[in-house]
Amino acid sequence: MRTARKPTTATAYIERVNRAIDHVVSHLAEPLRLAELSRIAQLSPFHFHRVFQALIGVTPAELVKRLRLDKALAMMALERRASLSTIALACGFTSSSDFSRCFKQRFGVAASRFDLAAWRDAQRARLEGKAPAPVERLHLARLPRGSNPDGFQVRLRTIPARTVAYIRVDNPYRADAVGAAAQRLVAWAEHHALAGGQWLGYQWDNPEVTPLEDCRYHVAVEAARFQPVGEVGRFRFPAMTVAQVHVSGAIDVELRALYWLYGSWLPRSGYVPDDQPCFEAWSGRPFAHGTERFELDVQLPVRRG
Repeated sequence: MRTARKPTTATAYIERVNRAIDHVVSHLAEPLRLAELSRIAQLSPFHFHRVFQALIGVTPAELVKRLRLDKALAMMALERRASLSTIALACGFTSSSDFSRCFKQRFGVAASRFDLAAWRDAQRARLEGKAPAPVERLHLARLPRGSNPDGFQVRLRTIPARTVAYIRVDNPYRADAVGAAAQRLVAWAEHHALAGGQWLGYQWDNPEVTPLEDCRYHVAVEAARFQPVGEVGRFRFPAMTVAQVHVSGAIDVELRALYWLYGSWLPRSGYVPDDQPCFEAWSGRPFAHGTERFELDVQLPVRRG
């Protein structure tokens, strides 16, 4: 392994903020205090607060609240039997009243009165609008919910714990945002002789419920030993069971696979989503077949309901 280059001040700050965000993501249901996050970032609380806001665009407390609300909305969409009180506590709110207040501040109505179906339809329309050609958007729009014209099949797999090197992509639906990050990570991996590992893309948020500009996507490669530096972070995922679907085709095929997996297979499967992101496991390197055709496996972490 080659010696890591010494990071500049800017990249060192990104590395420290990444550590704090990774801790938030892994402990969202627990109390998250500024003093603890600043300790993890190895900065004073005052300095950490200013650096975090400058790099991320929101304060640590604002990000934590937004991530908790996004998780709550995803649970409301997929775990219909769970009460709002159960969801509130599972997402780290101190009480149901705390959750209700924060929810109404963001969405303008109480959680019990929120029109989730209309919200999902609006978010899905925005997502489908990102398809590159009108014919693909038309195909998506006409696809009946639950239909499976592509013959998708689920394979349940046990994935062992894996450590990844990643680059975080905020607002990933910007033109070429993911592609540019993938190029940077490939160059880093080649420099460190790590490019032969499994390449992954994963999104912590469901774009059918989380606004596209708030979605968090990571480009990653499995790597056991390396030194995280700058924008290249390190994250360890636990062992998990995934529902895996193979995708071969353009972006509309992947979207149909996701719609079918969440909308048709999952409700009938006896499984519910686990508390991990949905993965794209690339065949080869990311975008090895260009941006018009994808060869990958969608891996949705699940557990018995």
